[in-house]
Amino acid sequence: MRYLLISDIHGNLEALEKVLSLAEGKWDKALCLGDLVGYGPDPNRVIEKVRALDPVLIRGNHDRACCGQMDLSDFNQLAKMASLWTQRKLTPEHLKFLQQLPQGPLVVDWFEIFHGSWLDEDEYVVSPIEALPNLREMPSQMGLFGHTHVMGGFMLTTREKFQSIRTIPRGKKTSTIFQLEDGCRYLVNPGSVGQPRDGDWRAGFALLDGENRSVEYIRTTYDLKKTQQKMIKGGLPDLLARRLAVGR
Repeated sequence: MRYLLISDIHGNLEALEKVLSLAEGKWDKALCLGDLVGYGPDPNRVIEKVRALDPVLIRGNHDRACCGQMDLSDFNQLAKMASLWTQRKLTPEHLKFLQQLPQGPLVVDWFEIFHGSWLDEDEYVVSPIEALPNLREMPSQMGLFGHTHVMGGFMLTTREKFQSIRTIPRGKKTSTIFQLEDGCRYLVNPGSVGQPRDGDWRAGFALLDGENRSVEYIRTTYDLKKTQQKMIKGGLPDLLARRLAVGR
C-alpha cells in the first residue's frame, strides 16, 4: 500500500492543490495528520479538497480552535486572530465536520497517526526530550505526526541509538528517499503543506511505500503571492502573509 502523507495545510489552497497535482497517481490512500484550517484564507475550499480524497484523518489543535472546541487563551495573538477569523468563515457543514474529527493516535495498517505525539496530541516533538518517550512507549514500529511544521523525524536503531532523520536541504533538492529498516522505530513528520517552519517556504509532504518500506519526502513551490494576496484582501494579519515567504 502507498500512502500520501499531508499535514498542517492551514487553509492554504494553492499549496494543497500543487501537492495533490504532484502526488497524483502515486498513492493508494491519503492520510491527513491534522490542522486543515487556521492561518490561511481558504478554510472551506481546503476542507472540501481533503474530504474528496476520502482520507484517514485526525484533528489538530487549530481544527479544534477554529470549531470552538479549544480555549484560545494559550494561543499567541496572531493565532487567536486567525482562529476567530476562520470561525466566522466556516460554513455550518464544515464547522460540524471539524467538530467530529477523531483524536489521535489512530492505528492504520502497521503504524499509527497522531497530530502532536503519541502521548499527547498537543505536544511539540522537536528534540530527543520529547521524541524518546514516544519512540519507546508507542506500541507500533512507526508513528506519523505533524504539529511542528518541520519535515523529518526521529528514530531508534536496533541498538537503541537515537538519530534525527535528515531530509531535504533548504531551498535545494525537491525530494529525498529515506529507507526504513527492520527492527528500528520511527517518528516521521511529512512537514507542513501550508505553512512550513523549517526555514524553507516550499510546501512539504511525503509518500510512504509500505511494500518497499520507504518514505519519500517532497518539497514544492506553489503560487505563494496568490495566497498572500488573498490573506491580505480577506483581512488576515499582514504578518501571517509575509511569514509564508520565509518558512517561519
